[in-house]
Amino acid sequence: MPANTASPQNSPIGPDDPSENEGPLKRDVIAGLEKGLQVIEAFDQERTRLTISEVAQHTGLTRAAARRYLITLAHLGYVRHDGKLFSLTPKVLRLGQSYLHSARLPRIVQPLLYRLAFSLGEAASAGVLENDELVCVAAVSGGRLVSATLQPGTRVPAFCTANGRVLLANLAQEQVDQYLARLHIEPMTVHTIVNKDRLLLEIARTRAQGYAVVDQELELGLRTIAVPLRNFRGETVAAINISVHAARMPVEDIVERCLPAMLKVQVELAALL
Repeated sequence: MPANTASPQNSPIGPDDPSENEGPLKRDVIAGLEKGLQVIEAFDQERTRLTISEVAQHTGLTRAAARRYLITLAHLGYVRHDGKLFSLTPKVLRLGQSYLHSARLPRIVQPLLYRLAFSLGEAASAGVLENDELVCVAAVSGGRLVSATLQPGTRVPAFCTANGRVLLANLAQEQVDQYLARLHIEPMTVHTIVNKDRLLLEIARTRAQGYAVVDQELELGLRTIAVPLRNFRGETVAAINISVHAARMPVEDIVERCLPAMLKVQVELAALL
């Protein structure tokens, strides 16, 4: 497939399309939309109900501005309020569903994930890096519920997951160094690697062997093995993993039992991505 060589006149952004690293021109950014999305992102598992002041604090908005955005989102049906407390409504799921239904990657990966998960009898998922986090874009339980994080839309730290470590290993070394420099590591379990030098070695090991095994660093009892997904140009676009419960599979067996099937799916997907 040839590279995109569209002229500025034919570009959907226009003749002022900046370089990838510079970002858009200020006049092309709709600040209201940006801030409205920041308000939605202020809510998460730990912050399910927020006051106007709390939203203002988490977004950097003034209290008056946070109030206007919350009122607008409530009018549109994305937010509800109970007295002084605001919370998201199920309508917000439409934003994520729009990606899952329209994006090419989840649609291509999902059928092969099903086959992989049920052939091994274990859970499988696919993820991408986004803002230093691993975002799950497709998942199959394989008949076993291993972790609540293995479902589309969940976000977890990249450094302590197999998918995340595989994706970090496929970045340029300069990008890895920058990531580690800004990373604030908090132990998720007693097994989490918190030393940055050791984490750098694990990333290098993953790069050299082509897969990552993470043993209970994100959740106790959760063991995962992951491989990168590359497109036909050899670019890493995602990662897939198999997740098992520690009581069912010793960490010494996970490579022998899971890796061959994962490598086969990896090859098949390279021809499709």
